[in-house]
Amino acid sequence: MTAESQPEAGLPNLPPTSWAVLGMLAFGEEVSGYDLKKWADWSIGHFYWSPSFSQVYSELKRLEQHGYATSRIQNEDGVRGRRMYKITDAGMDAVSKWSAEAPIDPPILKHGVLLRIWMGHLNDPERLKEILREHIAYVDKMERRVSVDVGGAEAEPAWAYPRITMLWAKRYYAAERELALQLIKDIDDADAMLAKAELHDEAGHPKAVPGRWREVEKRVQSEE
Repeated sequence: MTAESQPEAGLPNLPPTSWAVLGMLAFGEEVSGYDLKKWADWSIGHFYWSPSFSQVYSELKRLEQHGYATSRIQNEDGVRGRRMYKITDAGMDAVSKWSAEAPIDPPILKHGVLLRIWMGHLNDPERLKEILREHIAYVDKMERRVSVDVGGAEAEPAWAYPRITMLWAKRYYAAERELALQLIKDIDDADAMLAKAELHDEAGHPKAVPGRWREVEKRVQSEE
């Protein structure tokens, strides 16, 4: 038993990115690492992972070591060609089992824009609104892009499930836009409340009353 194995699940303890790559191979086509990278960008990258080329090749190597994928050099006209990868029967069995039985990691929200808003007491309200408008422009661009990719996925019936995950991403970007618009409106209310702060530092930034967060934490815990 290797250090990476999970006896209770009967599967090696591969990182989620390995399973993502193996899942792409599970559609049965023999593809290159370049193909997988480009496919991830317009498909799984909308909601999970958009890898670098080095990540793709690193995961493919790992999958080969576990016997889940095989590779060969595709020669064309006597010239050394691309390395092509294909899933093995063992790989198909493993990724099917992982998809159905492995514990699901909860989503992790790491929202850089919200972090800036959270620190809003250090910033100018108009600058915060500008940041949110820039974010809206970004999500609008991403929604347009995924809309095109959803249309492309309709060309292959075997991509029915990838297509509906991209539809989810399209709805996510639309919802993100509405949330950002609401935050722009909320900033004025927050700024009005901030004006009531009792303490300020030397630079004039509002400060919380020392120890206030502990009081709030105790109250919240008592209400749980």
